[in-house]
Amino acid sequence: MVTGQSAWDEINRTTNFLVAGKNVVVASYSWCGRRVAMRATSLGASVIVTEIDSIRALEARMEGYRVMKMVEAAKLGDIFVTTTGNHDIVTTEHFQVMRNGAILANSRHFNVEIDVETLSSLAKSVRTVMQNIREYNVNNRRINVIAEGRLVNLAAGDGHPADVMNMSFTNKALCVRYIAENQLPNGVLKVPHVLDMYVAKMKLESMGISIDELTSVQECYMSN
Repeated sequence: MVTGQSAWDEINRTTNFLVAGKNVVVASYSWCGRRVAMRATSLGASVIVTEIDSIRALEARMEGYRVMKMVEAAKLGDIFVTTTGNHDIVTTEHFQVMRNGAILANSRHFNVEIDVETLSSLAKSVRTVMQNIREYNVNNRRINVIAEGRLVNLAAGDGHPADVMNMSFTNKALCVRYIAENQLPNGVLKVPHVLDMYVAKMKLESMGISIDELTSVQECYMSN
């Protein structure tokens, strides 16, 4: 939800590039990727999704997006936004076939999704063309990277809106208390559903929103 908004806020503000009519390649149909794709569509772009997960790839196709391998999408994309949480998503084989003027941004993970180090080694020249935009000349084609491949909504902007981050920080605080009050095994654990529900309930109340509740008959029916 919020990643899509903040990512495009900073891509638009940094590049002043018209998105309408362009091919936007979104790497991964994760929750972040879905929102980036949705916002790109609302800006008038034609969206291409790349995926490694068959179910998410099918979901993307069924929701109207073109789906293909990154090496094929690299030939078509005008703007690339990575949202995978992994590394080496856009690398040598992709840089070699990109269009002149392609714009690359990362909106999910550290500065390893776009292989900027390799891109720099391929380029015959590198220059800063605008604040937070570096241009790499590869085979006489300009490839532009925003914020050195770091999280675009943080490195090139102000981050997520406060009215979303307050939920994140509240959840973290509740998790710290939960850890202190319970003996938990070492490892990465899911946030208890009850804490997520509690934060959501408080947020809805702060927004003046009330929702329906199950009747006792409905609860009995759903439990069968």
